[in-house]
Amino acid sequence: MDEVQKQPEGQPVTPPHRLPDFSRMRAGRRARALFLLAGFFLAVGLAWGIWWVTVLRYAESTDDAYAAGNTVTVMPQVAGRVTAVLADDTDLVEAGQALVPIDPVDARLAYEHALVSLATAVRETCKLEAELRQSEANIAMRKIDLQRQQGNLERRQLLIRDKAVRKEEFIHSAEDVATARHALAVAEAQRNALTAVLLDTPVDGQPAVREAAAAVRERWLDLQRATVRSPVRGQVARRAVQVGEYVTPGKALLAVVPLDSLWVDANFKESQLRRMRIGQPALVRADMYGGSVTYHGTVQGFAAGTGSVFSLLPPQNATGNWIKVVQRVPVRIAIPEDELRAHPLLVGLSVTVEVDTKDQDGPMLLTAPRPEPPASLAAQTPPVDFAPVDERIRAVIAANTQAGSAATHQAGL
Repeated sequence: MDEVQKQPEGQPVTPPHRLPDFSRMRAGRRARALFLLAGFFLAVGLAWGIWWVTVLRYAESTDDAYAAGNTVTVMPQVAGRVTAVLADDTDLVEAGQALVPIDPVDARLAYEHALVSLATAVRETCKLEAELRQSEANIAMRKIDLQRQQGNLERRQLLIRDKAVRKEEFIHSAEDVATARHALAVAEAQRNALTAVLLDTPVDGQPAVREAAAAVRERWLDLQRATVRSPVRGQVARRAVQVGEYVTPGKALLAVVPLDSLWVDANFKESQLRRMRIGQPALVRADMYGGSVTYHGTVQGFAAGTGSVFSLLPPQNATGNWIKVVQRVPVRIAIPEDELRAHPLLVGLSVTVEVDTKDQDGPMLLTAPRPEPPASLAAQTPPVDFAPVDERIRAVIAANTQAGSAATHQAGL
């Protein structure tokens, strides 16, 4: 049996040493951890709730979306043989850049023939004007002859009373007056016919000359169209033309895709369109960039029907066995051009679209036509300048008018 150590007399008695309660300490730490964990989850839940109330419940997203764009088909407007192909697939071309030259020999010959026809029309008009002046002179001469014959008839009419002339001479004189009067009527009819054709209109305003000038412009335009040019700026795709091939108007030679004016066709479920409006912001992420690039687009409009309605074989629901399928409606999302230039997209790429439907002030459908067509649907090439051919037409008219006047002067008309 152990001996109990006795304290010396006169000193205070100390209590025995106690060991710490580790189980109670562990329970306290566990309670604090659970409290902190519960607070963390509560904060996360509260943050998520606030985010859902303010943002998430207004977001409508879909991954059934694809980049789309215009595909401009380049076709010739004149027939001929292709002499060269100046652009190939994946090449970037500018608006107005020459793509496919066509042999211009036939067009040039037709243009020269039209110039000759114009010169002929001008000279024919000058000839008609000369004939009009000739008819005026002929009328004056016929009037003088009629006056002379009438004077002879009046003198013979006085002399026949005195039996100074024979009756046969009087009859011949009367016939001469009738002949002169008929000749004057014929000359006036010729003058009236020429006047009806010319109508005091200058040479360049005569219908025959205007028709010939229009033919010259048409042949000149065909000569210009012998070089097929790109109507827009973009990337070449689907080149089908080859050197030496004979092409006709309307044949597809190649296509040009303007990659700086693409948009997104997002197919949303019909149940997602309840709060969606035109003009709402949309975030677009392309799988091509792995979600690292975000485009800030806007809702541009809704398709006039679901995708199945406009398919090649639309569904026939009036059957005995019918299963309701949620329909999807294509929604067009416009993307800013500067973002497309910074991060180009390609037609047909898969994208993810998220639309913020919080602002519902915009319309769901357009209420008025667009004041002007979108820039992506307008030709980027300038209109045809007819100034060079008009100058050539004026030169041909002036040269042949002077030639006709000189010929008329030499003829004494």
